[in-house]
Amino acid sequence: MAKLARRFYDVAYDAVCHLIDDDGFAMASHIALSTLLAVFPFLIFGTALANFLGADQFSSTAVHLIFDTWPEEIAKPLADQVLQVLTVPRGGLLTISVLAAAYFASNGVEALRISLNRAYRVQETRPWYVTRMASLGFVVIAVFILAAVSILLVVVPLGLDYARHWLPLLADTLEVIFSWRIYGTLFILTAGLLIVHLWLPAGRRKVYDVIPGVFITLILWLAGALIFAYYLSTFANYTATYAGLASIMIVLIFLYMIGVIFIIGGEINAAMMKFRLRSMLSHRFLSGRNRNKASTADKAADVRR
Repeated sequence: MAKLARRFYDVAYDAVCHLIDDDGFAMASHIALSTLLAVFPFLIFGTALANFLGADQFSSTAVHLIFDTWPEEIAKPLADQVLQVLTVPRGGLLTISVLAAAYFASNGVEALRISLNRAYRVQETRPWYVTRMASLGFVVIAVFILAAVSILLVVVPLGLDYARHWLPLLADTLEVIFSWRIYGTLFILTAGLLIVHLWLPAGRRKVYDVIPGVFITLILWLAGALIFAYYLSTFANYTATYAGLASIMIVLIFLYMIGVIFIIGGEINAAMMKFRLRSMLSHRFLSGRNRNKASTADKAADVRR
């Protein structure tokens, strides 16, 4: 038990020290600003592409899935502004503004990639155009996933109506199961974190290497959102400090907190991988030394004979 507690302490200490040494808090600021600048372009590009694919409910679906994990005091005003922006008529899919929106949306992904490279202590060896294309690919994949979810939002209610008619005893259970606002958001957030940790930064990792950091990120995200919402409703008075910029500053501070939590998840994974490798090397070293001692003892016994 003491050895396990010591290992947890070593992992936490290594993660926090590396977070500080590699300017993790400054990178969290980069993530916060890049995310805020990327939200509107992502939704503009996603709405245009989803409408082209026939997913008319993309904007409302994306807004719910993105902002349902934020405190209501932050999410509601920003979501209202986003929906107003998305109702502005735009041209066809392949317009300059939509392509520019896709590029600016990829800046948020680039911020995550740079932060995870530092957290996982890996050097980026891919050319800049390869990483940028990968970031654009993540944006497009996210749009397709949210478009598929928005289509399901049309199909699932029809299925529930059919279930109520033919299986009335299971109707309530099915309605809870298909409650997308609860389970859909959690599932997409978890899947997104796994994908980002596995394939966005340089190097290769296995699923069990990133699960601890993803789990810790989800727990800290939930706790942080609850604490921040309580702080806003009880103590905070940003208007006295930032005047008309108070709402923007609240969003930036919340995103900064999420950025720190996101980087900590990567640091925890890297520290666990480091100590796991160290324990494996120590085990092999001790095994080899024991074999050498045994071999030396056998040779000495042969000489004595």
